[in-house]
Amino acid sequence: MGASTSGHGTEEMPMASNDSGPVHRVYVDGFWMDATPVSNEQFENFVKATGYVTIAERTPTKEEFPTAPAENLVAGSVVFAPTDHDVPLNNHYQWWSYVKGANWRHPLGPQSDLKGKEKYPVVQIAYPDAEAYAKWAGKRLPTEAEFEFAARGGLSGKVYVWGDEFRPCGKWMANTWQGKFPVKDAGQDGYAGIAPVKSFPPNGYGLYDMSGNVWEWCNDWYRPDYYKTLADKGGVAYNPQGPDSPFDPSEPDEKKRVHRGGSFLCNDQYCSRYIVGTRGKGEVNTGTNHLGFRCVRSPENIAQRARQN
Repeated sequence: MGASTSGHGTEEMPMASNDSGPVHRVYVDGFWMDATPVSNEQFENFVKATGYVTIAERTPTKEEFPTAPAENLVAGSVVFAPTDHDVPLNNHYQWWSYVKGANWRHPLGPQSDLKGKEKYPVVQIAYPDAEAYAKWAGKRLPTEAEFEFAARGGLSGKVYVWGDEFRPCGKWMANTWQGKFPVKDAGQDGYAGIAPVKSFPPNGYGLYDMSGNVWEWCNDWYRPDYYKTLADKGGVAYNPQGPDSPFDPSEPDEKKRVHRGGSFLCNDQYCSRYIVGTRGKGEVNTGTNHLGFRCVRSPENIAQRARQN
């Protein structure tokens, strides 16, 4: 589990993110995983059945954000917006902004909608939203170890979900960014931005979008040193559940969980985390237009559901 972080990498072989090492041995029990990220259509069925309101649709309160100006206390979410010129890649606030009215029904803001996008991954989903859907479906969110085991699809030690070549025989294998980041996605892979599920080949386990398209929530709290903690213990880590508490030294006051899989914004210039062993992270109450999720089910989930029915 994990990815090597040695060197700075090249365009053909980008470097993994620095928190993805050291590579260590992990065992996970058997489980079932959704073949695709949860789609807009599936999430809408959940909302219709339960009346659930996502975090992005709720108006923030003064109690939650006591120092925020009143005009900032509006329902919304975080949206990527390309810049109109080349910018240094050392400040992500240049291409991310909080947009009033952005939510799963309106991923880019009030002017956007889901017409014709029933089969696209649902986005603008915060961690509690994903957790609520999973519980309703009789499932749960995957651990980070489960996600990587599933993503590898039976391959061992490969750079990507499908092997060691980014484009085997010139074929696009995942929805990523082409062109100058963050100015324009050239869409050479067939999609400028998000793509419907199953737009690219599945991996060896028949799972789609395990790399690229949208990041996906995992159950684990995020700590950059967690892999070192496991590796230092030696041997094999059995069913690791992540650290007991979160910590991101770049934002120590934010509670973050792990993201996995990369997204349509990943590229060799800035974010090469379509590499199979790499990791992302996100504050639990924040969604974006490149973040979704999928669920897993283990034998005890099925037994529990059977008792309930």
